[in-house]
Amino acid sequence: MAGIVGYGAYIPRYRIKVEEIAKVWGKDANSIKKGLNIQEKSVPAVDEDTITIATEAARNALSYAGIDPQGIGAVYVGSESHPYAVKPSAATVAEAINATPVMTAADYEFACKAGTAAIQTCMAMVDSNMVRYGLAIGADTSQGRPGDALEYTAAAGGAAYIIGKEDTIANIEATYSFTTDTPDFWRRAGQEYPRHGARFTGEPAYFKHVRSATEGLLEKGGYSLDEFDYVVFHQPNGKFPIRLAKRMGIPLEKLKVGLLTPMIGNTYSGATPLGLAAVLDIAKPGEMILATSFGSGAGSDSFAIRVTENIHKNERPVQMYASRTKYLSYGEYAKHRRKIRM
Repeated sequence: MAGIVGYGAYIPRYRIKVEEIAKVWGKDANSIKKGLNIQEKSVPAVDEDTITIATEAARNALSYAGIDPQGIGAVYVGSESHPYAVKPSAATVAEAINATPVMTAADYEFACKAGTAAIQTCMAMVDSNMVRYGLAIGADTSQGRPGDALEYTAAAGGAAYIIGKEDTIANIEATYSFTTDTPDFWRRAGQEYPRHGARFTGEPAYFKHVRSATEGLLEKGGYSLDEFDYVVFHQPNGKFPIRLAKRMGIPLEKLKVGLLTPMIGNTYSGATPLGLAAVLDIAKPGEMILATSFGSGAGSDSFAIRVTENIHKNERPVQMYASRTKYLSYGEYAKHRRKIRM
């Protein structure tokens, strides 16, 4: 059975508060914070992008796993903010961690679920013995048009997972996906900022897909929600996962550890992987984790994960990165995100 051999995370230290953004656009910060359940978001430094975030997370994963990077046969980087339109992020990351030459490397894109799609691919390659280890990464430096609602949530960060069969710290017992053509969010080629389909973003997109994938996983694996000690849902804001949990009768205490968006914003392809990493940081042997991602367009991947006796302390836990903060003014933030053109 393929499982997680090691994992690592990275979140930039820069932050901008909701109040700072709202002040510029003449909005009520308190209503925005309440409506989105978000206080602040992470911002990449001027020299950070998806590749640097993915590389740092991958190095942390290698350190945790304690394996030779030459054993990695597949590298997949899921993101919707790859630095190059034509030039794979995965090849650069593989080179940076001394994993080259790898048997296969590619970039994935499916809005915010590209990272979990990469995990599924690595699982299949490991299970079929095509590779010994696969490296799956979800990372983003997401975009938000100035003044748009997305500007309050679009953040940066990522997590990396080494998938293998030997000495796993957590076994992935089952996975299930649910996908439809639902136009809730998109960014055409050449466009700098994405657009969202308002009424499609909630019920037809997020809630339908996350719930359908989760219920499909439960049925496929013969699980009940009571069996899971922790639940991680994709978190485009701090409110949607809580609302879904209430609808499904999931105690909010099970979401608490993996719900990072209120503190760091929506890291897109990194959101579910980071939430899962935060749970693994504190999980104990035998505990069960339910993780379901969501990607606009639209689809969800759901996983049933059982922690093994090999789980050990993470020297660079998610909360370490989440707690490092240096706050920016809106002008500094606009410079970091290159919203100001010379």
